[in-house]
Amino acid sequence: MSQTRSLPDKFYGPNGIHRVPLWRVAGFALNNTATNMYLFLMNYVAYYLTGFVGVAVVTASSFSMFMRIWDGVTDPFIGFTVDKTNGKFGKNRPFMIIGQIILCVASFILFHITPSIPQAARFPFFIVVSAIYYVGYTFQCVVTKSAQTCLTNDPKQRPLFTMFDGAYNTILFAVVAVVFSRVSTAHGGFYEQSTWNILWLITAITSAIFTTIAVISIAPKDRSEFFGTGKAVKVGLKDYWDTIKGNRAIQMLIVSASSDKLASSMRTSTVYIVLFGLIAGNYNLYGTMSGMTTIPSAIICMVFVAGLATTLGQRKAMLVGSWGGIVLNVLMILLWVFGNPASMSNPDGSLHWGFFAISYILLTVAISGFQGISGNIVIPMTADCADYEVYRTGKYVPGLMGTLFSLVDKLVSSFAPLLAGVALAAIGFKTVLPDATTKMADLNAPGSVYQNINVGAIPFVALSLAFGVVIIGLLCNVVALKFYPLTKEYMAEIQDEIAAIKAKAMSEG
Repeated sequence: MSQTRSLPDKFYGPNGIHRVPLWRVAGFALNNTATNMYLFLMNYVAYYLTGFVGVAVVTASSFSMFMRIWDGVTDPFIGFTVDKTNGKFGKNRPFMIIGQIILCVASFILFHITPSIPQAARFPFFIVVSAIYYVGYTFQCVVTKSAQTCLTNDPKQRPLFTMFDGAYNTILFAVVAVVFSRVSTAHGGFYEQSTWNILWLITAITSAIFTTIAVISIAPKDRSEFFGTGKAVKVGLKDYWDTIKGNRAIQMLIVSASSDKLASSMRTSTVYIVLFGLIAGNYNLYGTMSGMTTIPSAIICMVFVAGLATTLGQRKAMLVGSWGGIVLNVLMILLWVFGNPASMSNPDGSLHWGFFAISYILLTVAISGFQGISGNIVIPMTADCADYEVYRTGKYVPGLMGTLFSLVDKLVSSFAPLLAGVALAAIGFKTVLPDATTKMADLNAPGSVYQNINVGAIPFVALSLAFGVVIIGLLCNVVALKFYPLTKEYMAEIQDEIAAIKAKAMSEG
């Protein structure tokens, strides 16, 4: 093995432990951020479907559901391909690059070519191109999980991926929320083509840069000596079924993460438009608040991960994050119910520093810290599940672990846009969704496009979608983790055994 090493000896330890320079962990975490850029863009697709493709709100929500199901169905096939791949350019990097190219080209066609298609053919065209888009999305996403096993197997370093990933996602969703809201406001809302031209360009350029950094970061570790048993092991479809039946760790992780994802996915961009634009009366405050909480939230997330995941182990850290998120989301609901959201805004539309604004900022930062653990640590935990499968059966199937996880996760969370859309339609938003410029006074006003809206039900629906369902998802985490076997101590035993298996395989090879 020493002849093929390209890293200094300080990154190799006893018992088969191998590490990586910290900057490579940070750089590879950007692969997930790259795909999340497109995920964020697609969060607004309901506006494009209702405004340019010409479908109703519930149909637009159903589209997101069926596309996510399609995305999940393709996962096992792509995961199987990843597990069978180990060529000149590695196991993971080809899928990162191919996936990024497909995402860029397909999304360009979706948001630039669709309006030129005859009206009757627009929706079928959008469906076909979206199906291709999601194949590219899965190509790149599967690597985020599968490459965890070769990046590092040090139990103290592996959770650090979560630290960077959580910080990046906190910054991403806050900064991009500000940018997207400002772009949409400046160009007349999400029903203007110029808005989508700029949003696509921002997404494509940023995602490409992040992908390039991630490819460079994983390059020296994307070799067979750093994963599995140290040499190729033949894996068939029967092995996949055996893994699904026998690996309790991945079973429980799927239950935990999919319920969590379903809840968080129901908190769509429209929900925040309702919260800040309608209830608080000033949607621009959402961008302001997001900008102010971004850096503190990222710092808190990094501190929590560094302090908890590396000390307690990934299972206990996720448990702490889940309980913390439950308590804080309850407090957030109470703030919106008994506080005065309109007090956040001065007469000129600027932020007013009062009890509500300060409390919202503090709770948002704290929630980001706890949920940053529970939401992001599942990625390196899939690597633990893959190592557990090597220990349990001798089979190295990281593609299966990543895509099996994603399959159930996507199938469950695919219902989120539909459920959110149905909830909004139930209170009157059946044909047109509230936009960034919509005010409460517009609802049911003579001549307004918003008619027959149940104004009194708006706070209940918005708070349920924003915070209530998240609490339910986090409670599912707590239950699932009771049956998750991979404690910190058990993982140490597993790594020792894998080292022995690898040493034997390498000596025989």
